Amino acid sequence: MTIKELQEIAKKKKVIIKNLKRKADIIKTIQRAEGSFDCFGTATTGVCSQTRCLWRDDCFKASKG
Repeated sequence: MTIKELQEIAKKKKVIIKNLKRKADIIKTIQRAEGSFDCFGTATTGVCSQTRCLWRDDCFKASKG
């Protein structure tokens, strides 16, 4: 997911992300605003119980790096 796409999601959800530049920071801010765990990029073992998470695929990629 691109930064532009994340910005659009944040806008739709009325989440303020004005000074955030990093993808992980934007996603974690949206996660917190939704009342979810702000766990993006932490699935280092390749395991995640949040099966309906919008960020799941990107999270696994970020967790490897």
